[in-house]
Amino acid sequence: MAVKCKCGARSAVGRQPLRVALCGRNLRDIADILRGFPVRVVERQPDVVISYGGDGALLGAERDFPGVPKCPIRDRRSAPKCARHGEEQVVELLLAGRLRESRLSRLEAEGPAGTRLAGINDVLVNKKNIASAVRFRLWLDGQLYKSQVVGDGLVVATPFGSTGYYRSITHSLFRVGVGLAFNNSTEPLDHLVVDGSTLIEVEILRGPAVLLADNDPARISLNKGDRVAVRRSDAETTILGLDVFRCEDCYQLRQDGNA
Repeated sequence: MAVKCKCGARSAVGRQPLRVALCGRNLRDIADILRGFPVRVVERQPDVVISYGGDGALLGAERDFPGVPKCPIRDRRSAPKCARHGEEQVVELLLAGRLRESRLSRLEAEGPAGTRLAGINDVLVNKKNIASAVRFRLWLDGQLYKSQVVGDGLVVATPFGSTGYYRSITHSLFRVGVGLAFNNSTEPLDHLVVDGSTLIEVEILRGPAVLLADNDPARISLNKGDRVAVRRSDAETTILGLDVFRCEDCYQLRQDGNA
């Protein structure tokens, strides 16, 4: 169920007990930990959402509770942590109001008949048939950029999302703006990073294709002549402790397989 925040992140963490919703995997583990803190686990109207798991858990938490501050914590069963960032330490920092606040941009995509998807990672126009490429036309702020692109599709990413699918295609990251990556295009096309206010429009010349956002299971089918508009939303997502979630020491432990 989608729930919208009615309070700022800083004022929310000052409440006792803190109303916390849980999203992700192995939730019994984090629920057991929270019993030792002045926290009330709720399903509606939370002050903060703890996403327990990896990036996918955070994306799902934003989808279920758009606009509510998120505190992402990696689950101990699959993600070893450094000595500074165990679950208990992160919860203590959260309750003390000592987690750094970050604001992530969000993308909105509008498809045929007013259908909509949103994501904090990326929006994809992708081929639907694994054996057949998609052909599309691309405009940037109303100006034709490419009259025809043939390939597996297009990835439109936020700076946060540039560490995911965008990076696997371009082998690059970016910090500001919106990134466009052409997935397996038949002609070499450089990726783009455009201003965050840019309107990105796609017309399907040959499908079938599909419109996707983040890890949302929702799919919007696209056929010849269908158009998609992607733009950065005015709304942002507040993340508490993103620097902890992406700690380099914790990352190295995961890479080394130190479970």
